[in-house]
Amino acid sequence: MSIDRYYTPPIPNGWFQVAYDDEVKPGDVVPLKYFGKDLVLFRTESGELSVLDAFCPHLGAHLGHGGCVKGESIQCPFHAWRFGPDGNCVEVPYATRMPRKAQLPKWHVQVTAGLIMVWHHADGKEPEWYLPEVEEHGSDEWTDYIKKRWQIRTRNQEMAENQVDSVHFHYVHGATNLPQSEASADGHIMRVRSTTGMVTPMGPVEGIVQSESHGFGFSLVRFGGIVDTLLISSVTPIDGDNVDVRFSFMVKKVGGASVTAGVGKAFVAEIERQLEQDRPIWENKIQHATPLLCDGDGPIGLFRRWTRQFYSWPEESAAAE
Repeated sequence: MSIDRYYTPPIPNGWFQVAYDDEVKPGDVVPLKYFGKDLVLFRTESGELSVLDAFCPHLGAHLGHGGCVKGESIQCPFHAWRFGPDGNCVEVPYATRMPRKAQLPKWHVQVTAGLIMVWHHADGKEPEWYLPEVEEHGSDEWTDYIKKRWQIRTRNQEMAENQVDSVHFHYVHGATNLPQSEASADGHIMRVRSTTGMVTPMGPVEGIVQSESHGFGFSLVRFGGIVDTLLISSVTPIDGDNVDVRFSFMVKKVGGASVTAGVGKAFVAEIERQLEQDRPIWENKIQHATPLLCDGDGPIGLFRRWTRQFYSWPEESAAAE
C-alpha cells in the first residue's frame, strides 16, 4: 500500500512494545523487525536485556539469525565478534587490536507491566518521558494476561483515533446508544472517558470505558459495567504501512476462578469481534489532513492536535539541522 494514503510521517516517535519480558529468558536471542529496521533483542546470562541494530559492522551478518549469547555479550554467527549490551564490541577473537568504531547502535529499553518497550525517535533524540507502572499487574486480585496479537495494514494514528471517535461504536460495533466521549490532553498523555450501551444476556448494560494513552504505543484501557477489565494496548509500527498489535487483558477476579475465566473469555471475544469489524476500515481508508467534521463527532480535533508532538515533521527536522 502506498504511504500517500496518509499525511503524517510514516513512523511516530515514542515507546513501543517489542516482546513480553517473561518470553525472553537468559541466553535468548530474538530477531526483530520494527520501525523499518532490523534489530536484535537478547538477554545476557545475568539477565540484562538489550536491543541493538542487528547487522554486524564487520561484514554485515544479522546477529539475530545464528547469533548467540556468551556471558554478558552477543556473538556474531559469522566471525565471532562479540558485542556488549551497550553495543560496544568487546572481543574480536582473532585480532591483535580492537577495530576502531566497532559498535552497534543501542536502543533504550524499559520494562513495565511485563512488556519490553523500546524508545524510537526518527531524529535520534533521547527518551522524553517514561512509562508508568501498572498497579493491576501482578496483583492477586487480577488475572494473568490473556494475550492476543494481530498484524494490520494501517498506522498507529488510525487505530488510536478510535478512542475519540465515539459515534463509530454505535454504527460499527452496535452500541445501543450514541456514546459520548470526553477527552483531555496533558503533555504526552491523553485521557478519554466514554459511556457506551452494551447488549448482554442479562439485557442492556451501560458501560464505562476510560483510556490513558502514553503516546501511540502504550494505552491503558479500563472497562467497567459488567466486570472490571484492563486492556494494555500496544501498537508497534513494523514499517510505514503495517503495525504489530498486542492486546494484553487482565480481568478482576469475581466469583471464583471458573466464573472469572468465563467472563474474561466472553469479554475478550467481544473486543476481538470489534477489532475485526474495524480492520477492513483501517486497511482501506485514507487519512484526511483536514477532515470534514460535524458537531456530533467527538473530540477528534483535540486528538489530532495532541498527536502532532509524536512526529518528526520534515520541515522541523530540516530547521533543526
